[in-house]
Amino acid sequence: MPRSSLRFLLLLVLALAAGCAGRPGPDLLDTPATVAPDARTVSVYVASTRQRDEANARAFTSGRAEEVGYAEYTISIPPHHKPGNIEWPDRHVDPATDFAVVGYRELKREAFAREVSRPRNGSPPDVGVFVHGFNTNFQEALFRLAQMTADADIEGGSPILFAWPSEGQVRGYISDKDAATYSRDQLVGLLTTLAGMKTRSDITVIGHSMGGWLTAEAIRQLRLTGRNAVIDRLQVILAAPDIDVDVFRAQTAVIGPLSPPMTILVSRDDLALRVSEFLTGERPRVGKLDVNDPRVEEATLKAGVQVVDISELEAPDDFKHGRFAQLATLYPKLAGTNQPGPGLRQAGAFVFNAVGATLSSPFVLAGKVVGGQ
Repeated sequence: MPRSSLRFLLLLVLALAAGCAGRPGPDLLDTPATVAPDARTVSVYVASTRQRDEANARAFTSGRAEEVGYAEYTISIPPHHKPGNIEWPDRHVDPATDFAVVGYRELKREAFAREVSRPRNGSPPDVGVFVHGFNTNFQEALFRLAQMTADADIEGGSPILFAWPSEGQVRGYISDKDAATYSRDQLVGLLTTLAGMKTRSDITVIGHSMGGWLTAEAIRQLRLTGRNAVIDRLQVILAAPDIDVDVFRAQTAVIGPLSPPMTILVSRDDLALRVSEFLTGERPRVGKLDVNDPRVEEATLKAGVQVVDISELEAPDDFKHGRFAQLATLYPKLAGTNQPGPGLRQAGAFVFNAVGATLSSPFVLAGKVVGGQ
């Protein structure tokens, strides 16, 4: 099949699947809801370069804001929640069966800083930042972080969503890349602010898909501007990063080795990244690296990064692009164990055994993004 025809076919499949699944609208954020019996709640903080919706004070659009907006959402998790899933409402929100927003506060910058750094149970909080990916609307990103927070089952954390203005549409790939670039300085500012706070451990930053590119660019900018002390406070995890391999090589050449090493979560069968490769002229993406390739092992050791294949994890989406979300479900099992495998500070290429969980270290770190230890 000609390359142009195959590209069209992949995009058509992606568009049709997204259309069939439906997309959650901003009305989910302003539906008055009460907590159902036996449900639990999680709080998610937001720092966003999206414009606020004039018609819905709780919602953020795909427009680009001139200043960062801040908020706190309290989200109810239904009693029969299946780990790894988001129970989206069908038509009307029912807290007994669906994720539901049960609390909201718009915050100013100073109040946001106070809240995320506020001690929990007499101890400084753990702070994690989630940077979402391409083709993601605000409510999808918000509920995804709520799901990971709930599944990690950790108390005393401050999970933060950095929401950049993705169009939330398949055809918006180029504009999403521009929107991510538009948000780079603001992510740098957020990380700089957080690094100045007293926290219980390193600040974990996880960037998914195109959010991985944005995260790597922010770390690169911190290095170029001499803010090494900020970088030293971070544990960086890139999940299915939509980054050109050569671009990533150039980024890591500037960033240099991190301690602990930057962790890259990859899957060779990621269909969304396959589409990205077509859109970018068959340029291979970092999120599809083959850890069995000796050249990958050599490159990871040279760059001082840790690459882990998570293909054995069940994917929550048809495009096998969201496997990282399953890691939170494993955190309660993996936390505090001393299983064999690479240490937290070990670079190289590895495969995660989902059954034996033999490579636990990177996933304990991944769990921290939702407020872990």
